[in-house]
Amino acid sequence: MPLRQRDRDPRPRARRRSWRPDRRVLTALSLALIVLITVIDILSPPQIHLGPLLIIAPALTASYAGARATAGVALLALAGLTVIGLARDGLTTANHETQLVAQLAASILIVGVRVLRDRHERELARVRSVSEAAQQVLLRPLPDRIGSLHLASVYLAAEAEAQVGGDLYAAARTATGTRLLVGDVRGKGLASLGDAALLLGAFRAAAHLHADLPGLAAYLDGSVCWDLAQLVDQARRRRLRGDGPGDEDADPDDRAESFITAVLLDIPDDDPVVRLIDCGHPPPLLLHADGLSPLIARHAAPPLGLGELAPTSYEVETFPFEPGDRLLIYTDGVIEARDARKRFYPLTERVAAWQSDRPSVLLHRLRRDLLAHVGGRLDDDAAMVVVERLPD
Repeated sequence: MPLRQRDRDPRPRARRRSWRPDRRVLTALSLALIVLITVIDILSPPQIHLGPLLIIAPALTASYAGARATAGVALLALAGLTVIGLARDGLTTANHETQLVAQLAASILIVGVRVLRDRHERELARVRSVSEAAQQVLLRPLPDRIGSLHLASVYLAAEAEAQVGGDLYAAARTATGTRLLVGDVRGKGLASLGDAALLLGAFRAAAHLHADLPGLAAYLDGSVCWDLAQLVDQARRRRLRGDGPGDEDADPDDRAESFITAVLLDIPDDDPVVRLIDCGHPPPLLLHADGLSPLIARHAAPPLGLGELAPTSYEVETFPFEPGDRLLIYTDGVIEARDARKRFYPLTERVAAWQSDRPSVLLHRLRRDLLAHVGGRLDDDAAMVVVERLPD
């Protein structure tokens, strides 16, 4: 599936490629069909007519080759049908004239469909190119090493054409440690890309300016609230002018209900702890020598973008984070993924079995197992980040 992977896959790239038939082999097969059908038809009794089967050759070619190759094979098939007519009753009989006209019409239809498919593939390639460019600008790859931490991440977009969507993550160095942000915009796919870009930009600009984590959380909430208010106001003005919202994402009623769940972490360099503010986000999992435990905040804050509805005081929760420990931070697209029987993905059970693996290997196992659980296609964007504190 056209889903983007951020982790380092431990397997060689060549082993991950699925086997595909060589185009030269398929082309030879199409040409062999033309020759075979032509010869058999010529040698068959008069009452047997296999010439119409020649249309199989251009139809087969259209499944793997472009419009030009399909047109060339179609012309060869028409030439084969002409040879059959010359070798048997002649081209002037009603039977062969009808076969030639029908073959020509079917060939034109097949080539036309192939032209439309080529055009669609070019448009899809442009969309993917733009999506990949947006990916590099918006969701920058996390570094393998930052300070005393080892990082690994993976992103799975729900929409087939999208490389990024509403889930986000970022890391920033400060004078005393490392700060991390993992969030999930309400909605999925490209419709939520603007909100994700806003929050990531605000975090990267302010992560090293605010000395305390509550100040950073309040700044991010204010940025999201202000941006949502501007979008709602613009959508309402367009509606009053009669222009219409333009798209579903610009609907003022829908925009007014937007928010972003997020978890903010501050990991100091000289203290074996992790400081956390949870804004309506699933709790991270701490993997340590004694097992696995969720970092549940006793005083969780509302999601970002809802701070104007009620006064919010952000309280920092502190948890031990020793050298060798790992943190798994994820979005709800992981734990809410369902299989064919509507069973949720058992993240805690899977992680408990693989928590001794290196971060990149752990994420590779989780990614592969998650996609197998849902049958290869997610209903929501999903992101996972593993943070390991390295020994001094």
